[in-house]
Amino acid sequence: MTDAIYLEVSEKTEAAKKAGRRVSVSGMLKFLGVSRSGYLAWLHHVPSDTEKCRKAVKAKIQDLYDDSKQNYGAPKITVELQKTGEVISERTVGTYMRQMGIRAQWSKPWTITTKDSDFSTELQNILDEQFNPDRPNAVWCSDITYIWTIDGFVYLTSVMGFIFQKNHSLDAFRNTGSILRD
Repeated sequence: MTDAIYLEVSEKTEAAKKAGRRVSVSGMLKFLGVSRSGYLAWLHHVPSDTEKCRKAVKAKIQDLYDDSKQNYGAPKITVELQKTGEVISERTVGTYMRQMGIRAQWSKPWTITTKDSDFSTELQNILDEQFNPDRPNAVWCSDITYIWTIDGFVYLTSVMGFIFQKNHSLDAFRNTGSILRD
């Protein structure tokens, strides 16, 4: 908080000097409720080697994070930093990332369960909407779905001939055996 106040005071004094006006720094500090000695200590502060190193590591973390399209978290960034010869722990990288306000993007893994077909080229409409076949066992229709129960999912396979012969099968596991069963 005080750093922001000190920074604003120094910016206002620089702007006033450029405009050729005189500004009382002591008056500004007194008005803001900040000590003059604290401001002067902040103004003449030289960063330590640790601060410089921390700033350099944070810059590397930001670069790796941006290069990964904001996907990498602390574990992957740590590995990348260690590959470049940086000696740093995952915990430190995580702490720096929290301080910088950056987080890894987490996306839920998605499994494709359905394959879209291009009906125009791959599949032919051999039934041609003739749902009344001439003889039995000429046209069949089937479908598979699952039903949730307390014990888990039960798969329902339904096979139906268009002469209204029906065959239903319930199976606790999805396998081809239940589909081929009479």
